[in-house]
Amino acid sequence: MSVRETDAATVRLSLRVTALCWLLVLLDGLDLFVYGATLPGVLADKGFGLTAVTGGTIGSLTTFGMMLGALSAGILTDRIGRRKIIITGVVVFSLAAAACAAAPTPSWFGAARFVAGVGLGGLLPSAIAMVMEYAPAWRKNLAVTTVMTAHQAGGALAGALGMTLVGSLGWRSVYWLGALLLVPVLPAIVFLLPESLTFLLAKGKTDRARAIADRHRVALEAFAPEPAEDRRGGLRGLFTPAVRLTTVLFWIASFAGLLLVYGVNTWLPTMMRGNGYNLGSAISFLLVINLGGIAGMLVAGRLADRFGARPVAITWFALTAGGVGLLAVHLPLALTYVVVFLTGAWLFSAQTLIYAAVGAHYPADSRATALGWVSGVGRLGAVFGPWLGGVLVASGLSTMGFLAFAIAGLLGAAMVSLVRRPTLVAQPA
Repeated sequence: MSVRETDAATVRLSLRVTALCWLLVLLDGLDLFVYGATLPGVLADKGFGLTAVTGGTIGSLTTFGMMLGALSAGILTDRIGRRKIIITGVVVFSLAAAACAAAPTPSWFGAARFVAGVGLGGLLPSAIAMVMEYAPAWRKNLAVTTVMTAHQAGGALAGALGMTLVGSLGWRSVYWLGALLLVPVLPAIVFLLPESLTFLLAKGKTDRARAIADRHRVALEAFAPEPAEDRRGGLRGLFTPAVRLTTVLFWIASFAGLLLVYGVNTWLPTMMRGNGYNLGSAISFLLVINLGGIAGMLVAGRLADRFGARPVAITWFALTAGGVGLLAVHLPLALTYVVVFLTGAWLFSAQTLIYAAVGAHYPADSRATALGWVSGVGRLGAVFGPWLGGVLVASGLSTMGFLAFAIAGLLGAAMVSLVRRPTLVAQPA
């Protein structure tokens, strides 16, 4: 094969892996956000007996499960492979959806949502690592941000299913649908998604890697793992002298990023109502900010491939702080929609760019662990953000809520700005 044919085959394989992982992250987002979309219907089901307090506890259990899933899967995927963890994650949260649909009691339902969280949290870092390791150097960041648009699309799909199915078929129908999607998706993933060639080479499994490369007619050398000064993998690889400060800084930045994502997504309509907007406008802001998130990720990915994920993440966090702070000012409605859209474009992309930056700072044998732990530790922010917003709103301090979230944006920008440029891993051209 000519060099041009080999390069074309590499791009095709990257697009296949990205498309498959996009589908899986869509299901991840659907299963994550379906709880909020169906919760009103579950609470209205008097025969089931779920209370608002228990409903809040179950939501926290899901987040806690995601944290455990991200932390454990990140380590495991650097030991046994990306593909196995991805497939396991899909199976776990799909079967958990079936358990939710069949749940006879709130306790059963809560346990199933916890298990779903473990599967959801485990899939994401493995999928991001897989996508980055198959993407050409000049499009790694765009590949990551493209895959993460699926999370927002999954949230939108969950809302649409909640609106169309819960009233007519009941809340259980949405969970049954989520479980049934495993039937066509699992065979497609098993037969079409290859193991990461970079992972196989890093583990010395050259024969298996060459068989996959020959099957897809790609040059195996293009997937060689990056040289590193210290080859310690797993969790120890996050605390080598060269990267231990970087690890802590990324953890804090991820905490700030997910605090923003979950805090703003949870309380934006309520805070906007407290700032003088009517109910219809306040709810529509949530749709607009998520649409902005989808558009922003595609823009951020292209900019990150040109200038690097780290500087774009710093800029995006700072702009998020400005946008959230500006929402505390009652502006004309049309201008407010513009500010909300732009804030969404910056807010969701900022957190995604942390994942992209992490992938560029760690070698292949600890990359998924780094992604899993930055996602897992960040989940503490996902818990703290909604709680903080709730405390401020309950105290009649909606304006202070905007200020608190703006400070979180500045914290994220500060932490990423302190991260040193990567020296262990070759940078994209």
